Amino acid sequence: MKTTLLSLFLLSGIAAWGTAIYTAHAGSDHAVVVDGYGVSAAH
Repeated sequence: MKTTLLSLFLLSGIAAWGTAIYTAHAGSDHAVVVDGYGVSAAH
């Protein structure tokens, strides 16, 4: 049971992280590259 809860917690965290990166990238009109840490660099 503990393993199942931990797995669900980790998977939901990964999904939230991916969603955050996607929304940060989509909100920038694709002119700025955003890495996994929220750091952006203009090209």
